[in-house]
Amino acid sequence: MTEEVAVLGAGMHPWGKWGRNFVEYGVTAAREALADAGLEWRDIGAIVGADTVRGGYPGHVAGATFAKALGWQGARVTSVYAACASGAQAIGAARAQILAGLADVVLVVGADAAPKGFFRPAGGDRPDDPDWLRFRILGATNPVYFGLYARRRMARHGDTPEDFAQVKVKNSAMGALNPHARYRSRVTAEEVAASAVVADPLRLLDICATSDGGAAVVLSSMEYARRHGQAEPVRIRAVSTVTPRYPNTVLDLPDIATDSARAVEPPGETFRRSIARAAFEEAGLGPEDVSLAEVYDLSTALELQWYEDLGLCGEGEGVKLLRDGVTALGGRVPVNVSGGLASFGEAVPAQAIAQVCELTRQLRGMAGDRQVPGARVGITANQGLFGHGSAVIALR
Repeated sequence: MTEEVAVLGAGMHPWGKWGRNFVEYGVTAAREALADAGLEWRDIGAIVGADTVRGGYPGHVAGATFAKALGWQGARVTSVYAACASGAQAIGAARAQILAGLADVVLVVGADAAPKGFFRPAGGDRPDDPDWLRFRILGATNPVYFGLYARRRMARHGDTPEDFAQVKVKNSAMGALNPHARYRSRVTAEEVAASAVVADPLRLLDICATSDGGAAVVLSSMEYARRHGQAEPVRIRAVSTVTPRYPNTVLDLPDIATDSARAVEPPGETFRRSIARAAFEEAGLGPEDVSLAEVYDLSTALELQWYEDLGLCGEGEGVKLLRDGVTALGGRVPVNVSGGLASFGEAVPAQAIAQVCELTRQLRGMAGDRQVPGARVGITANQGLFGHGSAVIALR
């Protein structure tokens, strides 16, 4: 078990389609996080920026871009890119600097201005890019992958489109209570069923949108937190950024073929399960300790898969948890109390940080109408293209 770091502040720019530069969203989130921590920008010893590849050249050096926008003050700077896992990697980099004694307090920022429609590879021919290959050779857009995964659950576990719709119903009800969410209207199962088919069996309301938004957290050493009057802050105890193991027997984006198992025995768990296991092992905790989870609901069916990958239930039992109300607000382990990506949409570099912002509010007991009573331990789960794991465990 590693040493803990404190979460002194959390801030966000509301998600939506604002049509402005991603730097503005990140700076707004950063200033809110600093205010929440009771610190000034000049107090920060290091800044870590989660990169966006759609923001032009500055997006590739997000740390320095945000530092310049806040005002050069000599802080150490780091920029990271790991697709949808960028936020967790940024938090991991910040934590490493704190535990190494390189900085007492670190600002982590991620923001994006996303294009309309589903994400796709950048233009040009890149035959060495597996993401480009699946679009070019198979025509397998992200919604196609989500649909295939939903079909797999239907065939293996008996899930139904009606079950998938109930995930959207649950998340929209919680997103309606979140002032930072893009979509703040409750959705009925009938409305999901009436929305357009995108990739059978998934409909438009089963799949998350793309959004603009920003999120930031201020992390510090425990000693620094105590010196600044926070004797019992929210703490981060684990950050999992593991990679897959050969051979992969379950397809994960962007790969379009499994690896041969003839020479090597398959691992005993899927990639996503290994992400959660590594986090729990590092934290010295288990799924039974979790009060709430924020997971990567790119589609309604994928949320159900995360229930099982986190160990909240056995394989194929995700739907039972949903049907029994276990993952709803008021249930034993509420999932995506923020409203999830169903209510926010994807703002890629920000979303793993936004998950930690939600855990922070919940563990402080400051989440308002969506508060999970007595929340003590929270876990986030995410995943980035090209084998980037993403999970964070926070507690109080």
